[in-house]
Amino acid sequence: MDSPVSSLTPRPWVRTHLAVLAAVVGIFGVLGGIGLYRYVEGFWLYRGFPPPKDAPWVKTQGHLETIRVVSRALGGRSQQVLVYLPPGYDSNQQRRYPVLYLLHGTPGGPTSMFNALAAGVVEDELVARHKMQPLILVLPNGSTSFFEDKEWANGIAPGQAWETFVARDVVRAIDKRYRTIPRAAGRAIAGLSEGGYGALNIGFHHPNLFRVLESWSGYMRADPIVSIFGKSPARLAYNSPLLYLPKVARALRRGHVRIWFYVCKHDEFPAENYRFASLLNTYRVPHTFLVVAGGHNWGAWRRNAPAAFVAAARSLAHG
Repeated sequence: MDSPVSSLTPRPWVRTHLAVLAAVVGIFGVLGGIGLYRYVEGFWLYRGFPPPKDAPWVKTQGHLETIRVVSRALGGRSQQVLVYLPPGYDSNQQRRYPVLYLLHGTPGGPTSMFNALAAGVVEDELVARHKMQPLILVLPNGSTSFFEDKEWANGIAPGQAWETFVARDVVRAIDKRYRTIPRAAGRAIAGLSEGGYGALNIGFHHPNLFRVLESWSGYMRADPIVSIFGKSPARLAYNSPLLYLPKVARALRRGHVRIWFYVCKHDEFPAENYRFASLLNTYRVPHTFLVVAGGHNWGAWRRNAPAAFVAAARSLAHG
């Protein structure tokens, strides 16, 4: 899950700014209070980065749509899904596109992938520079609220099958509505922190659904959350990619699944990532493992997003 330090606790320079703004509130009353609210809101949305904006040399941009998917896995709940259609999608009516599914962390939601990660800008600029083929980006909302932790897993309670929501309901809805390449060779799934865990867990349970699995600063063992997994050791093992890998390795090889993942030097889950890489070697599952600079925060995820997008696009079929 997203680190409370990186996502919720302001950095030192932000604390200084907040202290100054708090003093302004005392002097200017209501007007100062409005200013403080707008400042904090801006930081929460963009995590200290300016609002994402394409470079001037980008001539063709993609665009964002919001749809809702009614999910039987979630008890009939209508759930938000963000879809970014790549540059050229509307003007190339005969072309089909591979899809990259992106899973957010907790606390969080799909909009953070556009505001803090700048996913749309990353795609526009990489396509403009001919660094990757265009991808449809799909960002489902993996919870009932910003702070609700669902782990992208099938929980024990009724209507809490979040894995099935993604792997069945969202994938089917996207293939029906958009010009996708509707087979495993045209799909990748990735995520950051908890979303990285979710991408691996979902991908391992559905080895014929995605060609590429990516984890950005993710973990590989299920958190023992009783409300989600109950108290069953077998259920925890099934939902732990590190433990489930031996059972699915042959299917991953047969499906030509490729795993791409990284951990930061000052991340929260280095031991699991190193052990996971070792097991992938043991079971001869194709993969790329990187150790990158930084910690468990948006700075590292934003900095490495272009490489992650390129890696996914490179392994997917072309329309």
